[in-house]
Amino acid sequence: MKTLATAVCAGTLTAALFAQNAEVLITPEVFRTPEGETLNYRIYLPANIPAGKKVPLVLFFHGAGERGDDNTAQLKHGVTNLVQYAMTNGPAIVIAPQCPKDQQWVNTNWSAPSHIMPSMPSSPMKLALLLLQDVLAKLPVDLNRVYVTGVSMGGYGTWDAIQRKTDLFAAAIPICGGGDSTRAQSLKNIPIWAFHGDKDTAVPVTRSRDMVSALQACGGKIQYREYPGAGHDVWTRTYADPSVLAWLFAQHRPAVPQARPSPTKAPAKAK
Repeated sequence: MKTLATAVCAGTLTAALFAQNAEVLITPEVFRTPEGETLNYRIYLPANIPAGKKVPLVLFFHGAGERGDDNTAQLKHGVTNLVQYAMTNGPAIVIAPQCPKDQQWVNTNWSAPSHIMPSMPSSPMKLALLLLQDVLAKLPVDLNRVYVTGVSMGGYGTWDAIQRKTDLFAAAIPICGGGDSTRAQSLKNIPIWAFHGDKDTAVPVTRSRDMVSALQACGGKIQYREYPGAGHDVWTRTYADPSVLAWLFAQHRPAVPQARPSPTKAPAKAK
């Protein structure tokens, strides 16, 4: 992982220039496990984090159209909004992994009316959660302000991540995705704001409605905005709404001791 020096230099760009220079501010990296598995990702590190200060972190899951190996396509939707908000309203770290071509954050049929969470995460999801663990161990992250959001395939990824790590995330924004409604009880204490268009033909709007109903039934901290007449792309207007991001960054887990996760260990050198 590159040092904060790159982000410090990049941080001098104005917000206006940022929209055209996202690749400068959001550093390309490759996460590697001891077993040799890899996952491309982008990371935004704010400039000049004071010594001893801990900052929030947002994990972003992109949609199906941004899969690949260029480590760039995942910046297409949402990421720049998150970074611009962090630049304007206070420091935050943003990480955006890229799912390889022909793989998924969640191994399920997106057009199906429901699904049961697979017992094991998909390979990209497993690596994304290991990446997150590594970042939390190495960077000055406020462990009570770790957030997750994603669109379409990444909306499914958002639900999957909070279902697998119920004690990690302070809040979630799943956009036009779906989760396992039978697991709603385990999510009741996580603030969630879900979004969907009622004319979505790619992911049935019932996928969000069912999760919302299940969470309401068990007393969950759920909010829902359904856009009348809107199709699949409701993320553009959602991430452009400053009240949505203000809500996200205002969420905190109940204060817990800031015990750092263990970093992913490097492979042992051959003797």
